[in-house]
Amino acid sequence: IRTLQQNAKSCTILLQGPNPHSLKQMHDAVNDGLRSCKNAIEDKAVVPGAGAFEVAASLHLTQTVAPATKGRTKLGVLAFAEALLVIPKTLAENSGLDVQETLLKLQDESSEDVPVGLNCDTGEALLPMEEGIWDNVRVKRQSLYLSTVLATQLLLVDEVMRAGRQMNKAPEGDPMDLHQ
Repeated sequence: IRTLQQNAKSCTILLQGPNPHSLKQMHDAVNDGLRSCKNAIEDKAVVPGAGAFEVAASLHLTQTVAPATKGRTKLGVLAFAEALLVIPKTLAENSGLDVQETLLKLQDESSEDVPVGLNCDTGEALLPMEEGIWDNVRVKRQSLYLSTVLATQLLLVDEVMRAGRQMNKAPEGDPMDLHQ
């Protein structure tokens, strides 16, 4: 690439492809990449990728937070820790790897000090920082926020449904019961 002006403020990206569908996919990929760079610059931070953030967060919840938690809250913490592992499980499954075996390897090699991610080619653990694999802080923050909001909303719907069923059950011998 040759720069015509020093300190240029814009550039043109020319995409060529065999059909409109391929061009649309390339256009979307370029937009996603540019948006990812914009987010990293604005956030001034990134987190290790390849599922490392999720494995480390799950490990922290199960080893540090859950033992210090009591009652039903502990069950919620453990469920959330398990739910975080969906990302590394999906990476393993999409790479054609044995999901359980791969997840066990990641958990065995992981520690709270060194986040370990998944090498999708070999199925082995890798250090994403050394490989240059990063995720946007903004994306992780948003996914964690939305997952907790959606889980809370589903629990509220479940409570409303349960309350509705209990209201429909009339006590025996109730004069207002029309089904006698």
